[in-house]
Amino acid sequence: MSPAPFADRRVARAIQRVTGTVLGPYQTAVVRIGFAATWLFFLLREFPHRHELYGPQGPWGWGMARQLIADNHSFTVLMWSDSTLWFEIVYAVAVLSSALLLVGWRTRATSVLFMVGVLSLQNRSVFMGDGGDNVIHLMALYLVFTRCGHVWSLDARRRSRRPAPAVDPAGAALWVVLGFALVAVVLFRDRTGEPWMFVLLWLLWLAQGVWWLVCRFAPGEPRVLLDVVANLLHNAALAVIMAEVCLIYATAGWYKIQGSRWQDGTALYYPLKLDYFTPWPALSDLLAGGGVMVMLITYATVIVQVAFPFTLFNRRVKNVLLAAMMLEHAGIALLLGLPFFSLAMIAADAVFLPTVFLLWLEARARWAGERVRPGGTAGHEKQPAPEDRTRRTLVG
Repeated sequence: MSPAPFADRRVARAIQRVTGTVLGPYQTAVVRIGFAATWLFFLLREFPHRHELYGPQGPWGWGMARQLIADNHSFTVLMWSDSTLWFEIVYAVAVLSSALLLVGWRTRATSVLFMVGVLSLQNRSVFMGDGGDNVIHLMALYLVFTRCGHVWSLDARRRSRRPAPAVDPAGAALWVVLGFALVAVVLFRDRTGEPWMFVLLWLLWLAQGVWWLVCRFAPGEPRVLLDVVANLLHNAALAVIMAEVCLIYATAGWYKIQGSRWQDGTALYYPLKLDYFTPWPALSDLLAGGGVMVMLITYATVIVQVAFPFTLFNRRVKNVLLAAMMLEHAGIALLLGLPFFSLAMIAADAVFLPTVFLLWLEARARWAGERVRPGGTAGHEKQPAPEDRTRRTLVG
């Protein structure tokens, strides 16, 4: 057989897979759940201090934020008004959108609201965040372009139980309400941020309207074409998320190599002696007292971060390093008192979790649900489809 037709068939299969399949649906769902939960828990924990962090009582006043945003053109709807009522409305919408995205209700709309809430609060007080906030900031943008409600969501549950209705009152009402919100964006366009954000929000709103019209009146080839476009956007956004995670670890690892404290293996010792990073002083002192352990953890951190991007095509090594990085972030949450930074990084790492492992978690969750449900039995959990069991991608 000539190598040319064989290569052509491989290219054709690759194109068909990229355009006709939602790649990494379970990984994308975990990323959605992880970041929505992280941001939701942060907003709830800081609810008593919300006015000092992002509101009118904060050290970074509304006028100072207005001057900064006039220079960097960051997007935040909190610049529309300096009233306390407007701030409370924005904060409440941020909390609500995080909860709805977590459970996967109308994920196309709630992912946009989630992005608006994240950008509005973080850009209002840019000096209040840390590395975890930066990751949430980026992922909130990327999630808008993914089909993150394909599995493990209320949307998926609704699709599996009944066909799409001819009229969707909840969806139509949400679309109209968001349209009125975009009219407000037009009225405050001088305070909205970069023009590309203004255009993006309108394009997303119009695209959702076109999607509904096509599904309602032209369910044939036009719907197939829209599915292809949606799959391409999803797969491209998934690739960007994976590249972003690799870039975070690569830059962090190579910058660490240049630091003298990382080179001599003592970098971990110093934060363990800072009161701000010692929620458990006795535990921190115990670890800091072991010089060999401090050195091993310091060097292992650098090695894992530098090596991880180079192991993506070796599934076994990648999974080992992935587990090591997640354990590292769990240790940061426990020892250094940075739980939300750690949760954000673990949620980002989840894009590389093996599909087989996620399917196993799904089966265990169904089994546990059957056990706790009244009259349920443990032997009737729904098994994943055979193609789900064998599907392997770069992310799994």
